Amino acid sequence: MEFSWPQDYLDEKEAIIKFAQKELNKEINGLFPSDLWLSCAQRGILGFSVPKRYGGHEEKVNFSKSLLLMEGLGYGCKDTGLTFGLNAQMWTVQAPIYSFGSDYLKEKYLPRLCEGSIIGAHCLTEPDSGSDVYAMNTVAEKKGDFYILNGKKCLITFGPICNMAIVFAITDPKVGKWGISAFIVDADSPGFIKSEKKEKVGLRSIPIGEITFNECKVPEQNLLGKEGLGFSILNHSLEYDRCTILASQLGVMERQLEEVVNFAKSRKQFGKSISKFQSVSNRVAEMKVRLETSKLLLYKTAWLKEQNRATNLDFALLKYYISEAFVESSLSAFRTYGGKAYLREYGLFNDVEDALGGIVYAGTSDIQRNIIASMLGL
Repeated sequence: MEFSWPQDYLDEKEAIIKFAQKELNKEINGLFPSDLWLSCAQRGILGFSVPKRYGGHEEKVNFSKSLLLMEGLGYGCKDTGLTFGLNAQMWTVQAPIYSFGSDYLKEKYLPRLCEGSIIGAHCLTEPDSGSDVYAMNTVAEKKGDFYILNGKKCLITFGPICNMAIVFAITDPKVGKWGISAFIVDADSPGFIKSEKKEKVGLRSIPIGEITFNECKVPEQNLLGKEGLGFSILNHSLEYDRCTILASQLGVMERQLEEVVNFAKSRKQFGKSISKFQSVSNRVAEMKVRLETSKLLLYKTAWLKEQNRATNLDFALLKYYISEAFVESSLSAFRTYGGKAYLREYGLFNDVEDALGGIVYAGTSDIQRNIIASMLGL
């Protein structure tokens, strides 16, 4: 059993950290940082999920290495919204196009997505189908050489600004989840209607919104894979997405721990460092335990994914534990900094706000607990 990373991976991770610290840490003002997005594209980060042939980072996708580098990006970049958005496009838009798309679709979309000239969205959630995603109402009816889409998607990352989207819709309602198909839809298509940006608690730099499809005409060649393949495409992309988003959160948790340790040692009250108070030192110790346990779960699950051995239980454990650990560690840091943390000017509350999203998106913690219990036969 090998727990070490190749030195060249670690060297590149360090380079990514330095890039993020130098180039990406600007004020988070609730606006999409298009300049930082392009900087990440130019650095090759958006190409982690596809091979060089289609504008990717390396000749062949190296998922483990990509995971480690996104961990480094989370450590160096204090805008968790930006790292969330990068992961979302790479693994829920680019990766499924590469894995399931025709040569035509790969060549048309992947190079532009990797270079940052267009932005892609992943359209799954609907007003009446959140956790129960297979209860969706968006339909795609085949008419000649086109499909006609009707329906509404909500809570869509990049929805208000996307140039294209992967849209999941029902093509055959009689066969349940096997009647869901995926389509690539250009945002300038008639009937593709984007809402204004919705204000949210955290991840403020990445816009979310609604997309409505009103008799939206999609060419048959924009079907991703085959009819009925949507269920498989969805699982494939979300498994990668969860790993990499959680890897970036892992990087944040490591940075939090280092900063809290330094603060606790330097901050003095009652004539001594607050690190000498057991309530503080125990809280910091728990942050370290959560960090190391999260690493083990993440690296193991990613390895199982590469070996095609990962199960629903593995991903549920991973998503549940790290999402909750990120919230707890963010609150631990907040408590340690005291009154200073409550002032918006110090930015310490950003991590708390951003962490809250993790217990809801990509499968809520409640759903993950249900999966874990059912896999145990309960």
